[in-house]
Formats: sequence, C-alpha cells, structure tokens
Amino acid sequence: MTSRLNPEDQKHVEEYLQLSQHRVERRPFRPWMLLVVVLAVTIGLGLLSRLISYLTL
Repeated sequence: MTSRLNPEDQKHVEEYLQLSQHRVERRPFRPWMLLVVVLAVTIGLGLLSRLISYLTL
C-alpha cells in the first residue's frame, strides 16, 4: 500500500515513529494463553453462579 503523504511529510512521520518513546518492547502474542485465560474465567464464573444459586435456594 502506498502512502498518500508527500515524501517530505512521510519522512517526518518516519522520524517521529523512530523516537525512543514510540518504540515499546512487547512480548509476543500467545493465543493459547488467551484461550486458557478465557476458559478459566468462563468456568470460574459458571462455578460462582452455581454456588450463588445453591446458597439462595
């Protein structure tokens, strides 16, 4: 995809993005960890709802 900016503006954008405050080290995305967390939260909330229904009836 080509940029719609003129070359001078594109140069300014690239310089801006190269500043140290815009370079943040991030850990790699781990989809399996996300799946485990979502399943754990779903199961935990399900168990909590069963406990609450058991205590209120």
